[in-house]
Amino acid sequence: MSTSLTLPRPDDWHLHLRDGAMLAGIAPESARHFARAIIMPNLVPPVVTGAEAAAYRERIRAVTGPGFTPLMTLYLTEGTDPADVVAAHAAGIITAVKLYPAGATTNSASGVRDIDRVRGVLEAMAEAGIPLLTHGEVTDPEVDIFDREAVFIDRVLDPLRRALPALRVVMEHITTADAVDYARSAPERLGATITTHHLVINRNHMLAGGIRPHYYCLPVAKRERHRAALVAAAISGDARFFLGTDSAPHADDAKLAACGCAGCFTATNTLSVLAQVFEAAGALDRLEGFVSRHGAGFYGLPVNTDTITLERRDTPISYPAKIETGAGPVTVFDPGFPLHWQVAPAA
Repeated sequence: MSTSLTLPRPDDWHLHLRDGAMLAGIAPESARHFARAIIMPNLVPPVVTGAEAAAYRERIRAVTGPGFTPLMTLYLTEGTDPADVVAAHAAGIITAVKLYPAGATTNSASGVRDIDRVRGVLEAMAEAGIPLLTHGEVTDPEVDIFDREAVFIDRVLDPLRRALPALRVVMEHITTADAVDYARSAPERLGATITTHHLVINRNHMLAGGIRPHYYCLPVAKRERHRAALVAAAISGDARFFLGTDSAPHADDAKLAACGCAGCFTATNTLSVLAQVFEAAGALDRLEGFVSRHGAGFYGLPVNTDTITLERRDTPISYPAKIETGAGPVTVFDPGFPLHWQVAPAA
């Protein structure tokens, strides 16, 4: 059995850092182990212009230091200016644009209600090579929450990609076998991120034997067969699948409220959890591709030259149950099984 594994420093291709006191409290948890991260723009108010993205980037840099590179995104609205998007990308301010269907998740009220109303922006993005990152769910109240992803693929994503075949698209935080199959059907210009928590939990973990608010996320965890399909995709070595933690901090009082917030905070122990998942599947040799290579390849970025080393310990490793922040305590994701892998301290 392997006792150590050295990898190019990983990247996180889907990360929530929030702002203000929460940003200051939790951003170092990602910067400790990750070199780069795609930063979600769903602040209040959302990051909708290049100038706002540049300002947010500086706030992130102020609390993480120079060893971490935030890759910024814009929040797509029906009023987004195509020229601003293209200019922000050309200037190196943004890496991608995020599509939130209105009402799909945290702070998505300003999102898109009718995809045809942003057609001009998407056409400009396709021409400029700017990736579209999709929160892949419909919000039609007649569609069951467990079916939202599959319906989004049929109603929105596939027609969009047929209409704009040059558009580069990332299916973010996929949760179903349907999404895995769709990602595999496209030989180019389509990637898919998989979260740490969706590789671990199914809907029973959240609902059976009592409701566990810290496992509530959007897209919601699905049946066990879907979780198994995600694991199979992550460990496959297929470069279309790469890590996007969707680590999403909320203070405990917001998670445990009568109408609690969606999101799992995994930044602190993600690499330990992933090493355990890949080891259990007999695929430790493919962890490097999933966390360090595939995403960089999709975005056309170099693989990081600095490295981290994961070490396996016989005694389970303990992580803090909570991260204390100026915005309140944030509970760290509990995978429900012992963790034996940890990132070795830097030499």
